[in-house]
Amino acid sequence: MDRSWMKLSRVSNAYQNGVQTFLNFAFQNASQENMILCPCKKCGNIYWHTREVVYEHLIVDGFIRGYKKWIFHGECTSSGTSSMINPTYPDTDYHQYVRQDDMEGMLRDAFNMHSHGEQSFPPDFIASDYCNIGGNVFAETGTSAPNEEPNEEAAKFYNLLNEMNEELYEGSKYSKLSFCIRIFHLKCLGGWTGNSFTMLLEFLREMFPFAKIPQSCQDMKRLIKDLGLGYDKIHSCPNDCMLYWGDQKNQQSCHVCGKSRWMNSNTEDVNTDKGGAQLRKKPVKVLRYFPLIPRLQRLFMSSKIAESMTWHNDQRTDDELLRHPTDSLAWKSFDSKFLSFASDPRNVRLGLAADGFNPFKIMSTSYST
Repeated sequence: MDRSWMKLSRVSNAYQNGVQTFLNFAFQNASQENMILCPCKKCGNIYWHTREVVYEHLIVDGFIRGYKKWIFHGECTSSGTSSMINPTYPDTDYHQYVRQDDMEGMLRDAFNMHSHGEQSFPPDFIASDYCNIGGNVFAETGTSAPNEEPNEEAAKFYNLLNEMNEELYEGSKYSKLSFCIRIFHLKCLGGWTGNSFTMLLEFLREMFPFAKIPQSCQDMKRLIKDLGLGYDKIHSCPNDCMLYWGDQKNQQSCHVCGKSRWMNSNTEDVNTDKGGAQLRKKPVKVLRYFPLIPRLQRLFMSSKIAESMTWHNDQRTDDELLRHPTDSLAWKSFDSKFLSFASDPRNVRLGLAADGFNPFKIMSTSYST
């Protein structure tokens, strides 16, 4: 079947006719309850939609890059098997968010350790002192000195790699790391408190004593924190006058309103006795700062996202039609003013969406667009 139409402009008749051909094929071979997996760039063959919705998505957003073999829509694989691939319709909405686990790929992206053609680690791989790091390429070799240890980042990677290869329980298709990441994701989506999460883990450990389930929320955080992208805690004035940061990091009270930094200003950092536990002050207010630069770096380190970071320069259709912010006068005006910045397609531009923004709750009614 001719697929050349997939590279044409999405407003052309040939492209639209091709989409109809695709939909006819997909609904004939891979539909479930009058729906198919949507292969548009946003849905990525994860979400199920009706014919009308899929058609709209493919006209507005286009196909996911590289989807030339319609394996999720009934086309045979290259192995020559005659059976059609018929994906199972999910029982719940949550399953629409779950893809096949790729823990090793995620770890390689997180630590920028790609094998560049080397074999993946076998399931029984155990990190040891004989793992030699050379730049971003790593391999298990027998030539390393026995007392040579990997650097800090490599050590984190190998620890997580061991967790990835450790089965949740004997015979399980899920690893301990996969379980922790999935259930912690649910905690974040559901807004569970740390105490409620710990109670859930205790209940699971009681019901499934054979499984390697962390004992508490803190234990799980310690396990997955090495994936990075955490946050920094910065103490704040209770009246939002200042942050105890930079040159003012060690101040004990606000220089604007005079309020104490601590909940109990009489508490001091002293030892109860020699070798005794140290009393810790508790700040009145804490700001959690999510650093931007590491997150931008992670986007370029991800094998699944890096290519999209330069899409506006490498792949977009430039036909003088307004279909993307890069086609706008504002974008072009910025390019003309900052030629050095615009010359590198990897440079990132940040946009601020203020719809529904209510600073300091000064508006009497909520507003959203």
